[in-house]
Amino acid sequence: MATNREFTFEDYWAILRRRRWSLILPTVVGVMGGFLLSLVLPEKYISHTIVLVERPVVGDSYVKPVMSEDLNQRLASMKEQILSRTRLQHLVEKFGLYKKDANSLPMEALVERLQKSIAVTPLSPMQGTQSAGLPGFNVEVTFGEARVAQQICSEITSMFIEQNLHLHERQAEDTTQFMAKQLEDAKAKLDDQDAKLAAFQSRYVGALPDDEKTTLTLLTGTTQQLEAVTQSLNQALQDKAFTESMLNQQVAARKSSAEGQNPQTLEQQLGKLQDQLLSLQGHYTEEHPDVVKLKNEIADLQRKIQEAPAARPGQPIDQKTRAAVIESPEIQQLRAQLHQNEVAIRLKTAEQEGLQKQIRVLQARIQLSPTIQQEFKALTRDHQTAQDFYNELLKKRNESQMATELEHRQQGEQFRVLDPPSLPERPSFPNRPLFGIGGLGLGFVLGLGLVQVAEWRDKSMRNKQDIDMHLGVPTLALIPWANRTSVSKNGRSSHIPAKRSELGLRA
Repeated sequence: MATNREFTFEDYWAILRRRRWSLILPTVVGVMGGFLLSLVLPEKYISHTIVLVERPVVGDSYVKPVMSEDLNQRLASMKEQILSRTRLQHLVEKFGLYKKDANSLPMEALVERLQKSIAVTPLSPMQGTQSAGLPGFNVEVTFGEARVAQQICSEITSMFIEQNLHLHERQAEDTTQFMAKQLEDAKAKLDDQDAKLAAFQSRYVGALPDDEKTTLTLLTGTTQQLEAVTQSLNQALQDKAFTESMLNQQVAARKSSAEGQNPQTLEQQLGKLQDQLLSLQGHYTEEHPDVVKLKNEIADLQRKIQEAPAARPGQPIDQKTRAAVIESPEIQQLRAQLHQNEVAIRLKTAEQEGLQKQIRVLQARIQLSPTIQQEFKALTRDHQTAQDFYNELLKKRNESQMATELEHRQQGEQFRVLDPPSLPERPSFPNRPLFGIGGLGLGFVLGLGLVQVAEWRDKSMRNKQDIDMHLGVPTLALIPWANRTSVSKNGRSSHIPAKRSELGLRA
C-alpha cells in the first residue's frame, strides 16, 4: 500500500472493508476484557455525608466569638487530629477492619490504608452569597463493605462534631481564665497607680494643676487681707500711742493735783458716780453700754471703800495713800482703752503673721507648680493608661464569659449533619459500564493499530494511483474485469471496481 500519497474517502472505505475483522475483533475482546476485569477487581462502596457550619444563635455584634482562627485552618487541624494513628487504630480495632491482612501487615500500614480511604473536603460557598465563611464540608469513606463504610463515616462525623464542641469549650474556658489572670494583674497595677496618685495629691494639696487658678485667687485675696490687717495694725499702734500719751498726761495732771489739792474722798466719788448713773438711766436703758460700764465702776468703788482701812478717830487719812488708791474715771477709761489697743495689736500682729505665712505657702506652691505639673502629668498618664487597659480587659473578660456560657449551652458555632451517612446500594468501584467503555476504546485503538500495521506491510497495487506512485510512469490503457472481486496469489481478496480495473504498462 502506498503511504506517500493523499487518501480519499473511497480509499479509507476500501481499507475498512478489507480490514474490518482486524478492527472488530480487538474491539470486542477489549469490551469483554474490561467487563471481566470489573468482575475480578474487589468492590468498593462510598458512604457520604455533609456537615454544615451553623452560625451562633447570638450575633457577633452582641457576643464576639473566642475562635478567631479561620474555619479552613481549623478544619485542617481537626482533620489531622481525627485522622491520627490513635483515633484510627481505635476504629480498626472496634470494627475489626482488614482481618485478612491483620496478621501480615503492621498496625501502621492498616491505619495508613484507612487514612487513604477517608476524604474530608470543604464545601465551596455558593455564588452570590455574601457569607465569606466556610459553609461546611464533605466526609466520604470508601470501603469494601457498604455497612462498614457507613459506620466508619458516622464515627468520623461524630468525631468532628465532638472535637469542634470540645475545641470551642476549651478555648473559651482558657481564654476566660487568661483574661481573669490578666485582669487581676491589671487591677493590681491600677491600685498601685491609684495609691501613688493619692499620695501625690495629698502631698501637694492646693499645688496641683487644677488648683493653680484657685491658688492665684487665694493669693490675691490673702494679699488684700494682709494689706487690710496691716492698715488695722498701724491704726491700732497709732491709737495705742495716742492713748499712752493721753494717759501720761492724765497721770501727770493727777499727780500735780494730788500734791497741791486735797483728793476727793471715796464717798464723794461714789456719790458723784451714783448721780451720773441716775442721769444716764433717765436717758438710756439698763443694757446700754455706758450704763453697764458705770454700774461696774460703782461696784468696784464700793468694793474699795469696804477694803480701805478704817481711819482712827481724830487721825487724818494719808492723802498720798488715798490718791494712790483712787484714780479718776478718765484715767481708768484710758487704761482700759490702752489695754484694748494692746489686745488688738497682739491679735492683728498674729493675724498678720498668719497671713504672711499663708502667702509664703501660696507663693511656694506657685513656684513649684511647673515641677509638680510635670510629675502630676506623668502620674496621670500612667494612671489613665492603667485604667484604660483595665477597662479593656474587663470588657474582654465579660465577653469571654458570655462566649463560654454560649458554648456550654451549645448556642455558639456548631457542626450539624445535613444528612446521616448514606448506605451505598451499589459499589462505586469498579464501574462496570465505565470499564466496558474503556475496554471498547482500548480495543478500538488496538484494532486501528493492527490495521495500520497490516496496511503498511501490504505492497499490493489496487488502482491507478498506486501504479503511478510505485512505477513512476503514466498508465497507457485500462483493462476491465468481468468480476467485481478477484483472488490474489496469496489467497487474499481485493475489491475491484465494477466497471474497470487499471493496469500500468511501461512505455
